Amino acid sequence: MTPSPSAPGALNWILIITLGVIWGTAFMGVSTALTGLTPWWVTAGRVALAAAVLLPVAALMGQGVGRIRSLKAWIFIGYIGVFSTALPFALLSWGLTQVPSAFAGVATGSVPLLVLPLVAIFSRDEGIGPRRIVGVTLGFVGLVLLVGPGALEDGTMAGRLACLGAAACYAVGSVVTRRAPSIPPVAFAAGSMAIGALILLPLAYALEGAPVLTRPSALWALIYVALFPTGVAAIIRVLVITTAGSLFMSLTSYMVPLWAVVFGVTIMGEDLPPQLFWALGIILAGIGISQSRALLQQLRPRTRT
Repeated sequence: MTPSPSAPGALNWILIITLGVIWGTAFMGVSTALTGLTPWWVTAGRVALAAAVLLPVAALMGQGVGRIRSLKAWIFIGYIGVFSTALPFALLSWGLTQVPSAFAGVATGSVPLLVLPLVAIFSRDEGIGPRRIVGVTLGFVGLVLLVGPGALEDGTMAGRLACLGAAACYAVGSVVTRRAPSIPPVAFAAGSMAIGALILLPLAYALEGAPVLTRPSALWALIYVALFPTGVAAIIRVLVITTAGSLFMSLTSYMVPLWAVVFGVTIMGEDLPPQLFWALGIILAGIGISQSRALLQQLRPRTRT
């Protein structure tokens, strides 16, 4: 049976679980890279290496960026490259110098909640009913709990807000992508990464000079983050969305923060405050309420008539 939004199929389930794990390791990987490289070079290196992977892959798949000739398409690609790639990656790298990787994972997991108010304003045809309003409200309580307690005392408020700022960039980018003209998806990802790299590489050099590696493990962590959570994950994301739909893809919102916490505690040895776990539960509950009807409709087996 051909996979579809109403019947995702076993392969898509495997892919989405794999994607949740891969994205869940991104925060741990960036934190490790930051132990031997400066924040701007971690950001620039991540995007540049991912572009180096995606550009030839796009060409091999018949979706090379040279096939994109529409100015409007390049405007959208440029926007995503700057405001949904370069900017959030920079905010995340800097934020992770202040907060644990698990915190960043939970903050980024709030993207679906941040998307919903934007959808209500800019895509009114999609609708935002009582369930979504309750879900967003509950999720907002979780975000306040995540950011608030102790942030002023331990001096991490700016880092916490940077991680939420990255999530907001992803949310806006999601809405912008929906309004983009028809663009081959892998070419879209490759082009946006390339533009992000063209901006970040000279900016990193201007702000921090030539890169200096002080710990070899940091380089390996950077390569991992660039290849898997950034490059390979982008390809998996395209495959899942094109065969099973974007709603099915939203299931990663539940997996990523959970895996980020698991890896942060078990591998990074992070000592996490109790309110982070409460915030995680409240945010996931908010996402669940806001998306419950749509997800149940999609995952419920359909009978043939």
